[in-house]
Amino acid sequence: MKLIDGLSDIASRPSVFAVYTKTTGSVRYVRDYCSAIACLVPMKISQRQVDLHQVMHLRLFHNVSAGNLSRLLKGFRTCELEAGEILLSPFKRNQYLYLLLEGQLKVYLGSLDNQPASTLEVGDCAGEVSCIDNRPPSAYVLASSTAVLLRLHRKALLSLFGQSPELTQNLLELLCQRVRQSNQGILDSEQHANIDTLTGCFNRRWLEHVYQRESTRCAYNSQPLCMLMLDVDHFKTYNDEHGHLAGDYALCLVAHTLRGQLRPKDSLARYGGEEFVILLPGIDAQEGRHIGQRLRESLEQVPSFYSPIGILPGVTVSIGLAQMQARDSLESLIAHADKALYQAKQQGRNCLCG
Repeated sequence: MKLIDGLSDIASRPSVFAVYTKTTGSVRYVRDYCSAIACLVPMKISQRQVDLHQVMHLRLFHNVSAGNLSRLLKGFRTCELEAGEILLSPFKRNQYLYLLLEGQLKVYLGSLDNQPASTLEVGDCAGEVSCIDNRPPSAYVLASSTAVLLRLHRKALLSLFGQSPELTQNLLELLCQRVRQSNQGILDSEQHANIDTLTGCFNRRWLEHVYQRESTRCAYNSQPLCMLMLDVDHFKTYNDEHGHLAGDYALCLVAHTLRGQLRPKDSLARYGGEEFVILLPGIDAQEGRHIGQRLRESLEQVPSFYSPIGILPGVTVSIGLAQMQARDSLESLIAHADKALYQAKQQGRNCLCG
């Protein structure tokens, strides 16, 4: 597969990498990916002059006077990348801060086979973190088109900190932006891992987390906690008669209907297949029955609904209720609710037991 710097191709076999250098026609065989990356040749250094007016509006040079900027630029060198060349790799230590003047760069986490995590445009910096802490980069940075960059060696960068407070502040702001973006990425990833992609409900993973939190809080405040376990009635038959896509839309209908009638502090999770679980903190069994019956009736009152594939028949649900007892784990509370759900099914479905 083509990786790197426009000069080398790397083809991988189970335990061997072949590194082919186009300029010489030579082939080297190495045993691991790290060694293959280490075979990369340096990028092309350009002799083109930097246009002062082109760079003075870039964020890194914000509020830097023209005179100081002209002096600072003497420490920078211009370099070029062809499309497909790698600028930074976790397997190769980086000594430079890069500033993108033309083109576009893609950032890859973990592997170049993954989807790009982000895109760097003109004016963005690359390599600033690894340049400052003198450790390998945490990601791959690849040119997605022909790119022109300014680069500054870390020793020159450190010396510029004392010469230009404005540049130092701008770089600190860029680093803060990187941290915020990274934190947001972690948050988005965590939220995505807790969400059922079909219905938008929380999933079983989240249920384990929220139960620990809510059960501890309710026990501490001597408050009750109820669980409703819902199962869509005759769902296999529904899928057989109308198709699995119709079944997906029916599950979305159930999730939407339930979600619209719950309090913000209630937790609705898709437990698996056609089963949903609702945690009701601060609610005892008697009030939980009223809530469960209201939810059941709200679905019963939807005989049909519109979907992207046409009008589909509605569905009903059977519900099992259980109230948390002292020292109930999530597993034991689910077992109690599941037992009540089984009784509801035995009584003809579309009803609540517990």
